[in-house]
Amino acid sequence: MVSDQWFRYVIERKSGMEAWRKTGPKILSLPIEIVPVDQATADLAGEIKASKKMSLADCFTAALAKQRGGEIYTGDPEFRALESGWKIVWL
Repeated sequence: MVSDQWFRYVIERKSGMEAWRKTGPKILSLPIEIVPVDQATADLAGEIKASKKMSLADCFTAALAKQRGGEIYTGDPEFRALESGWKIVWL
């Protein structure tokens, strides 16, 4: 549920453009699936946002994980709100 631009934004913001130049090609070569958002995912993300104190982007991550039965790998403390009902692997 992310794009190439999202990876670039996060890395450049935290570590600078040189870090993106070094790590970007490696990250983009990983087997990451870009998933378009459909109405069901948007509705579930909205439900999560209405009931949890989380960013909208994190709500979309949670919605997709819930729909696909996947795990969320994160160190983001916002996901503590989901510890019951979601599979979360803390980094």
